[in-house]
Amino acid sequence: MTVAIGGRVVGGGRPAYVIAEIGLNHNGDVELAKRLIDVAADAGADAVKLQKRTPEIATPDHMRDVPRETPWGTMTYLDYRRRVELDRDAYVEIADHALLRGLDWFASPWDVPSVAFLEDLGVVAHKIASACLTDTGLLEAVRDTGKPVVLSTGMSTMEQIDRALETLGTDRVVLLHATSTYPMEPEEANLRVIPMLRDRYPGVPVGYSGHERGLQISLAAVALGAVAVERHITLDRTMWGSDHAASLEPAGLEHLVRDIRIVETALGDGVKRVFPGELAPLAKLRRVPA
Repeated sequence: MTVAIGGRVVGGGRPAYVIAEIGLNHNGDVELAKRLIDVAADAGADAVKLQKRTPEIATPDHMRDVPRETPWGTMTYLDYRRRVELDRDAYVEIADHALLRGLDWFASPWDVPSVAFLEDLGVVAHKIASACLTDTGLLEAVRDTGKPVVLSTGMSTMEQIDRALETLGTDRVVLLHATSTYPMEPEEANLRVIPMLRDRYPGVPVGYSGHERGLQISLAAVALGAVAVERHITLDRTMWGSDHAASLEPAGLEHLVRDIRIVETALGDGVKRVFPGELAPLAKLRRVPA
């Protein structure tokens, strides 16, 4: 029940694979993207992830002409998508910086040409965003690369997840429980889905992609057995953009990684024993020996 991504193994009792989701929080600025990579590396994350779109394909028809207020003025939603999309030279710079900092990097392709774009850059894996889980053509294109696939399951029914896995196969998929509310309230977290997915799909590592405020829910997911944790990151939650408010700032990501490792240590191996630290209290406090 493991999947290899880059130089790391996900599942099988290994430490949780922490994905720092840059997404569109670079706001179209490659230097901002590189600063976020530094945040992820400094915090001890394993990977950074972006989003790649061909705006003319990935933008829903009903959204194309909707006005959008942006830092660059009022523009259509389609033009906004074009404005924040990074080109190949920017991705090469980002990839080099991520590798220099010791991180895996990959992205969520939102359309078939974006799969080819990312393959040309040598990504170690592909991420299927929750919104794309029902896009069979995209799933087939990602499957045909032979790369590991991280599949988020927000806004999806069990039947839709079943169909996605029928298309992708299960031998190199990491499944992420997710709720696609930004930001997500605790009553929508539904973390008991994590062990349910693990039981439903034996052999598929199951993790968690979170959009909540704070750290508690992500840490609880690890305690429930999540083998990967993905969280959006930002330099400042008050920055302009749709995902910043549901993201972790640098100190938050650092604390998340630290606390995940503490939780993993605390889980132990499930074998009840008397620990060395208990021997002095045992000698002092137990009146009736066994």
